[in-house]
Amino acid sequence: MKTLTLNIFIIAVSISTFSCKKIIELDPVSNVGVSSFYRNYEETKTGLTGSYNGLLLPLETEWMLTELRSDNTKQGVPNSSATSNVELNELDMFNLNSAHDKVYLYWLNTYKNIRSINYVLKSLGVSYQNESIAIADGTAQVTAAQKNQLAGEALFLRAYHYFNLVRLYGAVFLITEPVDPEQSKQINRAAVQDIYKLIVADLSKAKDILSPATYAAMADADRGRATSWAAKALLAKVYLTLNQKPAALSLLDDVISNSGYGLLPSYADVFSINNEMNREILFAVRFKSGGVGLGNSMANNFAPTSSGSAVINGDGLGLNFPTTELNTQFKTAVTAAADARKDVSLATFSSKLYVKKFLSPALVKFDAENDFPVLRYSDVLLMKAEAIGYDGASGTAVSLINQVRARAGAKDLGTGDFSTGFYQYPASGTAAITDPTQFNTALFNERRLEFAFENQRFFDLKRSGTAIAVIKAHFATEFTSHYSRIVPAITLANLQALVVEDRLLLPIPQKEIDSNDQLKIPQNSSY
Repeated sequence: MKTLTLNIFIIAVSISTFSCKKIIELDPVSNVGVSSFYRNYEETKTGLTGSYNGLLLPLETEWMLTELRSDNTKQGVPNSSATSNVELNELDMFNLNSAHDKVYLYWLNTYKNIRSINYVLKSLGVSYQNESIAIADGTAQVTAAQKNQLAGEALFLRAYHYFNLVRLYGAVFLITEPVDPEQSKQINRAAVQDIYKLIVADLSKAKDILSPATYAAMADADRGRATSWAAKALLAKVYLTLNQKPAALSLLDDVISNSGYGLLPSYADVFSINNEMNREILFAVRFKSGGVGLGNSMANNFAPTSSGSAVINGDGLGLNFPTTELNTQFKTAVTAAADARKDVSLATFSSKLYVKKFLSPALVKFDAENDFPVLRYSDVLLMKAEAIGYDGASGTAVSLINQVRARAGAKDLGTGDFSTGFYQYPASGTAAITDPTQFNTALFNERRLEFAFENQRFFDLKRSGTAIAVIKAHFATEFTSHYSRIVPAITLANLQALVVEDRLLLPIPQKEIDSNDQLKIPQNSSY
């Protein structure tokens, strides 16, 4: 067997930043053949670190497939005929075709990292059999503790990727071990339920074999790696997506009672680059500035155009443009309690809104430090509220929503005006939540504000069953100011008609279908 070191170019950079250390491995898997696997702990850990770094590229386009296709953001230059803006309009307006470049790019980068993860798992003797994870001997010589840690983290990362893929594309290719190009042509799309069986199996094993150390007991060097608590929280979200609320609830209760994670007093501190991997962050995709190729481009991508260095060094591209309607949802009355999340999430420059949440000083363009949160403790609290469901105006579920609102600055209502100020939901009165419909509206609106621009809104709309109605209403609200100016012109009726159930899924990339000369790959409906 070829030695792995002949096929891998590795640059290791250890950088200490404040209270945590980021270990950077650049390009740890490049031209490895399917017969070449990791041989020991250091090689396997290097491969796994590369899989963490492989989370970065899908995020370059994930906002286009999620936030842009929700009521949170839009393409900022409606009358533009530039190819890049037309591509964004096609995603935003649900009139894309199967050859869309960004749809393929996300798919490609995600499967590339799944391939890297599968190398790690194969080397550890991990396989997926009969809807469960089996662990046997692999090529890597490691201790039992080392194997559990490495395998658990890799299983979490694979589940994270497949969870995104199945929600965006539906039935996708289920690949659980390294395959060469010819072997891959013999694999067709797997049913959605089979993809979820893998996700559940991966996360179930991960939560059981990863360390249950609390946040306070965790070594600084391990912050940022997948944990048993992250696996439980992500599995709970999977169960909510599958409408298995009791299973989700038991996991969420465990995280709340035993993990040591919790809300920070300040919403702004959650996203501070001086406070990375704080006790509210169960899992984040980690970025590193400093010219090592792992900086976060969102700051420059989302900063307003023609802002020079007023917002960030190197100017901005004006992408992921917040909607006017979202801006109005943050209550910031001058004479009443105000929602602190607004000033953290978005801002205005020359009368144009822009995403502010991922801004930090950058010496080099597209090279900011900000990590991207995937699972936060506030998400755990709101998922628990969702799992419980409406249990009365003074019940547990509403109190969980209020806990999140209170951290953002909501006060007790008292004699205040709920329609203008930012208050907690009262147990009685006209502002109380009195039925399940009101509860669901309040819950998912809270999630919208709490996780604005964190790529959750589109998935939340699908899970709540409100995606079509909400997006059509969004088109109507923003039509005069924005969509009526799209080139070529489109009527509101024709725009809304594009939003159908089939098109909530993206197309399977046409390149994937055309390049397979062995199997006929079915396309999603409406493409």
